[in-house]
Parts: sequence; C-alpha cells; structure tokens
Amino acid sequence: MATTTADTTTHADQVHEKAEQALGFVPNLVSEITDHNPAVAEAYLTATGLVEDEGVLSPAEQQAVILAVSSYNDCHYCTKAHAVAGQQAGLDAGTVETINAGGLPDDDRLRSLVQATRRILGKRGWLSDADEGEFSDLGLERPELYEIVALTGIKTISNYVNHIAGTEIDEPFQQ
Repeated sequence: MATTTADTTTHADQVHEKAEQALGFVPNLVSEITDHNPAVAEAYLTATGLVEDEGVLSPAEQQAVILAVSSYNDCHYCTKAHAVAGQQAGLDAGTVETINAGGLPDDDRLRSLVQATRRILGKRGWLSDADEGEFSDLGLERPELYEIVALTGIKTISNYVNHIAGTEIDEPFQQ
C-alpha cells in the first residue's frame, strides 16, 4: 500500500513518540530507521517491547544474548548501547566486556545463553539433536532457544541498519 508524504511524517512522529515513551529519548538508530522507513522502525520497537515484556528470559539474560548477537555481527552501535542497557539490567561491567570481546561469562546460566546464541548464529539455526540435548542439559529448552532466535532477528535489524548507516553512537551510550 502506497503512503503519502503526510502519512509517512505522521507515522514517523508516532514512532518517535513510542521510542521516547519506551526509552526516555529517541536514539539515533530509531531516528535513522524512522527517517527512511517508519514501518520498519515500528516493527523493531514493537518486537523489542513484546520480547522484553513477555519473554522467558530475564532482562539481564536478554541483554547477554543481545550483546552476543551484536558482537558476533560486529555492530559498533549496539555493543555500546547494550553495554549500558546490560549494566542497567544487572550485568556487571566485566561480563559485558567479556561478551563483547567474544569470551564467555563466569555465570553458568549466562555462559550457557551466550554459547547457545553463538551456536545458533554460527549454524544459522540448524541445531542438531545433540546441540539441543547439550543445551537441555544446561537448562535451555525450546522456549529459551526460540527467544534467542527472536532476539537475533530483532538485533540483526538494528545491527545491519547501523552497518549501512554508520549510525553515530548517542551520548548516553558513550562510556
């Protein structure tokens, strides 16, 4: 369905308002997406909100997965943004740095989540029965694995947009 410039502007304003309500400001990433395609920005924000609010992983666990995806994809913006978000969610600075450097956290649960995330990314989701059995032994069943897949999809949107746009890192994310 084609939209007019006025429709796009109104939609962009609504998306900015949604970001402002959710985050307290409009990050450069959201502005970048919204300026070019408000529907994609709204899809990104809506999907993020749903998983944050209704997912099975805790906020800290979600942030560990997001950091693993963003560092795997070498996203300069998201590794910085989620270093801050991860610490706000309860990850310590050392854990954030370890994940961003490609290492594994000391915490058993976070280590399992990061390992699963990297394996799912590396295998493009083609987990074997042995993989699933290994993760099951670590307490990760399909609900957790599917949330990792969802977070991977959501973060791939932002990671790739940032690659294309070279998005400037917002001041609140610069540490």
